[in-house]
Amino acid sequence: MNKQLSLLSLLFISFLGFSQNPAPASPQSKPIALVGATIHVGDGKIIQNGTIVFDKGMITAVGDASTNFNKSNTEIINVSGKSVYPGIIAPAAWAGLIEITSVRSTLDQTETGSFNPNVRTLIAHNTDSEVIPTIRGNGVLIGQTTPEGGIISGTSSVMEYDGWNWEDAALKKDDGIWLNYPTLIARQFSFEESKFVIKKNDKYIEQKNDLHKFFADALAYAETTTPTIKNAKLEATRGLFDGSKRLFIRTESGKEIIESVRLAQQYKIKNIVIVGGEEADLAIDFLKENSIPVIVAPTHRLPSTVDEDVWNPYKLPAKLMKAGILTGMFYTEEFWRTRNLPFAAGTAAAFGMEKEDALKMITLNNAKILDIDKQVGTLEVGKMATIAVSTGDILDMKTNKVVYAFIRGKKIDLDDKQKRLNKKYVEKYGISEK
Repeated sequence: MNKQLSLLSLLFISFLGFSQNPAPASPQSKPIALVGATIHVGDGKIIQNGTIVFDKGMITAVGDASTNFNKSNTEIINVSGKSVYPGIIAPAAWAGLIEITSVRSTLDQTETGSFNPNVRTLIAHNTDSEVIPTIRGNGVLIGQTTPEGGIISGTSSVMEYDGWNWEDAALKKDDGIWLNYPTLIARQFSFEESKFVIKKNDKYIEQKNDLHKFFADALAYAETTTPTIKNAKLEATRGLFDGSKRLFIRTESGKEIIESVRLAQQYKIKNIVIVGGEEADLAIDFLKENSIPVIVAPTHRLPSTVDEDVWNPYKLPAKLMKAGILTGMFYTEEFWRTRNLPFAAGTAAAFGMEKEDALKMITLNNAKILDIDKQVGTLEVGKMATIAVSTGDILDMKTNKVVYAFIRGKKIDLDDKQKRLNKKYVEKYGISEK
C-alpha cells in the first residue's frame, strides 16, 4: 500500500511539475541596459536607437544611443530592431479572481448582497493563476483586480502580475470602490427569442433610494472621527470623502452618466471615474466641465443601440480624448481576454487617434486614472522598470511578440500553459512553425 501511495505521489508531483507556472522572478541583482531599440516612452515620445537602463527595479537612464552608463557592471541586452514599451496597465480586470468559469470554487469576483464596500479583492487575488502568464505574454504587466455584482461590489487593488502571494504583487492597495449604477432599462440577450431585448428595471427607484440612503449614512459616518461602534461597511468608504479612494461607476447611457456623477457629488465624493460609458459621447460637455475621467469599454464590441453608428465603439476613444477628457481603456468581456487590451487600443488608432495616443490610453492615462502614474505608465527616470519588449508593434495582434518583460526590474519568465501546449502538439505532429 505504501509503495502504491509513493508511486501515485510521484506521478502527481510529476504532473504538477509539468503544469505549474514558472516561479515568480527574483529581484533585480545588477543593472540592466536595453540598447538599440525603438523606445515608446508612453507619453507620445519615441526614441530611435534608444537605450534604457534600470537598477534595483528603477529606471536610471533613458535616451538615445549616446546615453552614458557604467558598462562594466551592467548586463547589456541588445534589442536592435525591437520596440520597448511601458508595461500595459489593465483596469477593471478579473485575472487572479477567476480561473475556470464552470467551476464555482474558482470564482471569487462576486460577493452576495447588494452593498459590499468592505469586500477586498486584494486578499482574493491568486498569484498562482494559470491565466496571468498568458496575459503578461502580450505585455499586460499590471492589472486592477476588480469586484463585480450587487450595487456596490467592493474595493479593488492594483496588482503587479508577478509575485509569490498578494502581498508581493500589490502595487496600490484598496485604490477604489466600485458602484454598479442602477439602470432604468437594460439590454439583455433572450435565449427564448434568440436576440437582444430591452427590459425595464422595475426596481430602479428602489435601488436609487437605497443608494442615496447608503451614501448619506456613509458621509455622516465619515464626518464622525471616533464612532462609538465601528461599521465595517461604512469604514471602508471613508476614503471616498477624503480623496484617498476613487469611486468607479459602471454605467453606460449618457443620462445615467450624468445622474450617477451628480449623485456622487451630492455626497461630497471627491474622485469619480466612469467605467464603460458606451454613450459617454452624449455627455462630453458634462464630463469635461466636471473633470471626470472615463475608462472606455473595448473597441471590439457591438453598438449599444440599433440606431447607433456601427463604428461608434471604435471612434469613441478618439472623440473623448480630442475633447480633453482623460481617457483610459479596459477589457473585461471575458477575464482571460484582458490579454487583448493592447489590440483593442490599437484598433482605436485606425479611427481618428494617433498610434502613440492609443498606447498612452493603456499606459500613462490608465496610470493617471488609477493614481499610479508616479510609479509606472511611462519610461522615465525615477519610475519603476516595468517594461515590455516586442519584436513587432505591441498594439497589433499580427506582429506583437513580447520577448522580454520586466516587472519592477525583475526579468519575467514568459512561459505559460498555452505555449507549453503549443510546443507539445507541434512536436507530436511535426508542424513547422513559421
